[in-house]
Amino acid sequence: MLEIVQIPVLQDNFIYLARAPSGAVAVVDPAVAEPVLAEADKRGWKITHILNTHHHGDHVGGNLEIKAATGCTIVGATHDHGRIPGVDVEISGGDVYDFGGEKAEVFFVPGHTSGHIAFWFKDSAALFCGDTIFSIGCGRVLEGTPAQMWDSLVRLRALPAETRIYCAHEYTASNIRFAVTVDPRNAALRRREAEVTDLRAHGKWTVPSTIGEERAANPFFRADAPELAAAVGMAGRAPVDVFAEVRERKNNF
Repeated sequence: MLEIVQIPVLQDNFIYLARAPSGAVAVVDPAVAEPVLAEADKRGWKITHILNTHHHGDHVGGNLEIKAATGCTIVGATHDHGRIPGVDVEISGGDVYDFGGEKAEVFFVPGHTSGHIAFWFKDSAALFCGDTIFSIGCGRVLEGTPAQMWDSLVRLRALPAETRIYCAHEYTASNIRFAVTVDPRNAALRRREAEVTDLRAHGKWTVPSTIGEERAANPFFRADAPELAAAVGMAGRAPVDVFAEVRERKNNF
């Protein structure tokens, strides 16, 4: 199984180091280089790969510096051709990428961007999803459509409940403040609210969460739940319409 190290950077980003039993080490979405190189050096790990979920600067900003320092292989989406700095290997949804003997199923999950991908390491129950899912949230729909984003979320929420979600930002507390305005009677959400309040009060991270926890409490996973549709005044409407309404409310929250 992968050994995963979480590195907080900038204001609220997470970069991940993932070490395979073979000794291969991947950096997932390096916003910056220095803390990553320092952490790997402290552990005696040699970085062999960078895995990029999408092209935004706070996910690829450290690519070239890390590559110059380590000679690693940079992996990114074919759909982001020309937008991932230093990319060596382009992959697409449906591919299985072999990282040091650990296999990652690649999901094409457009919505936040047009070329967004996610990496699911089934044997390690680990999903690196960039900005597609956040705990109790999802990314803004910037380059795609609400229909694309909803389809992406539906495919990811079908993963096993125990799958840990290694998303790229610590947004959970603010996401919950919004979520309770659209899903106020959700007991799972209220439990998560109490848990997150306690974690943040003690300076602890709220990530990773799990697919099972998000199914129960994340309103963006629940756009096809009749009670959520009713709560936002859209009873009987198509789930994608409910999703679009909830996402627009979050944009303006």
